[in-house]
Amino acid sequence: MLSIKKILLRLLPRRFSLIQKLTILTGTVVVLFMTLFAWININNLQKLLVNSTVRDLDNLAASVIRMTRHQMLLDNRPLVYQMINEVAKRPGIERIRMINRDRIIVHSTVAAEIGTRLDQKAVRCDLCHQAGKTLVRPPLEERSRFFTLPDGTQVLGLAKAIRNESGCSSAACHAHLPSHSVLGVVDIIVSLDLLKADLSGYRNRIILLTVLLIILLGASLTFFTLHLVNRPVNELLRHTARLAQGQLDCEMTPTSNDELGELMRAFQLMTNNLRQARDELEEWGRTLEEKVKDRSEELQRMQMQLVHTEKLASLGELVAGIAHEINNPLSGILIFSSLVAKDKRLDPSLHKDMETISSEAKRCAGIVKGLLEFARDYQPKMTTSDINQILIDSLRLVECQSVFQNVVILRQLGTDLPLIMADQNQLKQVFINIFINAGQAMQDLRRGELQIHTRPNGQPQDGVVVTIKDSGHGIPEEQLGKLFDPFFTTKGAGGTGLGLSVSYGIIQAHGGSITVESTVGTGTTFTISLPACSELAGKDAGSQLLA
Repeated sequence: MLSIKKILLRLLPRRFSLIQKLTILTGTVVVLFMTLFAWININNLQKLLVNSTVRDLDNLAASVIRMTRHQMLLDNRPLVYQMINEVAKRPGIERIRMINRDRIIVHSTVAAEIGTRLDQKAVRCDLCHQAGKTLVRPPLEERSRFFTLPDGTQVLGLAKAIRNESGCSSAACHAHLPSHSVLGVVDIIVSLDLLKADLSGYRNRIILLTVLLIILLGASLTFFTLHLVNRPVNELLRHTARLAQGQLDCEMTPTSNDELGELMRAFQLMTNNLRQARDELEEWGRTLEEKVKDRSEELQRMQMQLVHTEKLASLGELVAGIAHEINNPLSGILIFSSLVAKDKRLDPSLHKDMETISSEAKRCAGIVKGLLEFARDYQPKMTTSDINQILIDSLRLVECQSVFQNVVILRQLGTDLPLIMADQNQLKQVFINIFINAGQAMQDLRRGELQIHTRPNGQPQDGVVVTIKDSGHGIPEEQLGKLFDPFFTTKGAGGTGLGLSVSYGIIQAHGGSITVESTVGTGTTFTISLPACSELAGKDAGSQLLA
């Protein structure tokens, strides 16, 4: 069967569609099998009809023998012949004849052949009279024969032996020898026209039924192939053609849950992925300039932070040296000014001047202390800390100061924030510094507002973000870049310019970042990002605490 399919596939033109090829192949296979099935059925039916006819003839011959037995015993031959002639009038019977042991026709419904001698093969006498053997009993099928009469009629003949019964051999009319087992035969010949007519009718009905079955099977196969194979394949072809034209927005609904349905779902998933990739590329193309600009600004900020860090490092070394050199003579000034102020020999009119010298010397000492703190390479004592608690403690230290008299403090502290590794005193110093700066920026307002907000930095494991926003007078844009520089201040003579620089260094030492945004007349916002407490950092902190 595979070789037939291969041959048919080679013979089929390439321009035929899949449904045409499947229809031709399946139709050819169905026709071959149904034709073979019909041929086998017709042959079997022909054998069945012939066997049935032969059995009917054998029964008829036995009936003739039984019917004439009594008259034969009485040797009433005219009545026997009359009875045989009556039986021969049945439709389809050509002739009935009685043949004796010497192959002489003693009676026939055809009077012309009465008394003639038959050839041994005419009635298959050789079946019983085999050379060198006595009479035998051949099977029923071998006692029948097909031949053609002189007038061209095809007939079927069957010979049935007349046995020498005990009544026949002992009858008074004509005794037969007991050694003769067969007295003769009854040969019945029937026409095959009725058999041929029945067989032709059956054959025509089988052929018609086969043709109808072929048509129904072909139509069913074509319908199911169209529904189950051709429609999904055509949908896949149309979908593929649209994809080839760049129409990635097309949709395809699977028509079944079989392998073709899975293939359609896979094609649709591929289309969705291609569409998503195209949209991402288009979005990337649209936002590339923006991303380049943002990246450039980020690089610029990182460069500024690097320059600022280097500037702070260099300046710290310079300040450390200057502060050390100034601190020694300044200590002498404070000591001797105190001694002179307490000396009774001092003119009372000079006491006020000495107090001024002492006060200014203390002021210089505070500046030197700030310089040393700024320049000192101080390693923070890191512990596991809660950022919300640090903010609450810092607010408690400053909220009662006069600068917060007209300020409303709004707390929006996030929940479930990750713990951080921090030196709590240093972070309090940073927050107190920012709070005081914010309070001073709002002290001239009738009502100021300080907002403190904490939240996770993206995912909880990434850290925390603290936002401190005031509604003060703001900082000009040209001064924002210098805000963390040492000795830069917006407070005039009232500030040293070291608070935010020290805060910047503390946040950097904690692995975080601090940024500022400000609009004149609106307010200033500080944003501080700190990393979450890692497992390794927690172990190090525990080691420090145990140490």
